[in-house]
Amino acid sequence: MDTETQPLADRLRPRTLAEVIGQTHLVGEGKPLWLAVQNQTIRSLVFWGPPGVGKTTLARIIAAQTGRRFFQLSAVAAGKSDVRAIIDAVIADDAQGAVLFLDEIHRFNKAQQDFLLPYVENGTVVLIGATTENPSFEVIPALLSRCQVLVLTPLNEAEMAEVIARGTQALGVSISVEAQAFLVEFANGDARQAFNLLENTATLHKLNGGEINGEHFKNTLQSRHLRYDKAAEEHYNTISAFIKSMRASQADAALYYLARMVDAGEDPLFIARRMVIFASEDIGMANPTALVVANEVFRAVESIGYPECQINLAHGAVYLALAPKDRSSYDAFFRALEDVQKHGNLAIPLQLRNAPTRLMKELGYGKGYEMYASEDLLPEKLKGTKYYYKVKNS
Repeated sequence: MDTETQPLADRLRPRTLAEVIGQTHLVGEGKPLWLAVQNQTIRSLVFWGPPGVGKTTLARIIAAQTGRRFFQLSAVAAGKSDVRAIIDAVIADDAQGAVLFLDEIHRFNKAQQDFLLPYVENGTVVLIGATTENPSFEVIPALLSRCQVLVLTPLNEAEMAEVIARGTQALGVSISVEAQAFLVEFANGDARQAFNLLENTATLHKLNGGEINGEHFKNTLQSRHLRYDKAAEEHYNTISAFIKSMRASQADAALYYLARMVDAGEDPLFIARRMVIFASEDIGMANPTALVVANEVFRAVESIGYPECQINLAHGAVYLALAPKDRSSYDAFFRALEDVQKHGNLAIPLQLRNAPTRLMKELGYGKGYEMYASEDLLPEKLKGTKYYYKVKNS
């Protein structure tokens, strides 16, 4: 591709681990990817992290620096036939161990993931999957067990400053302190977001050699058309608006943001999963049946799929929005978790301990246990502690 028409983020994509900004826990000396490149060995991986933190870049570097042929597919558009074509090409060229980078691997269904298994297992390809979703839920256990999961993190402020410096230098512009602070906050650890806004702003305002200020950025953002990028900011903004609308018991707003996601082709299981979480986190003990409803919505979405499952999602969204809210069980759990992390494994009271052997019974395990005891059953150090406070109905 002509570098003049190539997006800035692509032109500045690092070619070696040494050029990578951030992810030092993976690419720093002695760290997993550094060792893999140094030793010229690589196993199948799943990169889990937010957009714009280097998942695709790292996959390309690994392939290049270990001398392997590189293939890339997006699970959004690819299917089993696309994978088969790559496998056939690898076998025909005797390119055993070629890297297959599968972006958004969570979009592949079980059958598609199953198809990959034998080729990953026998080393025909080294699979590198990328996902913004928890792979424990999105990647089948058999495939996940053959991959090492590496967690990528958003870039911090210092790393984003380095990204911005590279971008402004490549564009031949400077940037004000105010504008840099705005861009760091806007990009939220996403290097691609920063590069895109820098490039769009420099182009829109014809800032050849000039300085970008905060007003330039604001004008650029206002000129953009409404869009929904499932791999970038609007994905997170819209699900956030959906959850917050249900939390505020505003069914109309919840339906609007739901419609935005459905219209953009958002994964319906992603939406349904968030609704299941919401049912316990925000409704909880105020209406325990909400969890049953949310789970049934998830099951319906899983079995029906688009387009019909949008009706199930709407049904669930209205129910959850109108349900009374009570975060007491959620808050109570995290108060208890705080004590666990603070005090470690405190001794469990003897009467609560299991006593499967005679010796254990002689030592007092299980002695004095009453099924419906009113006695405080917390460890000695925490007796009298209250985590759960029932919300009083007004």
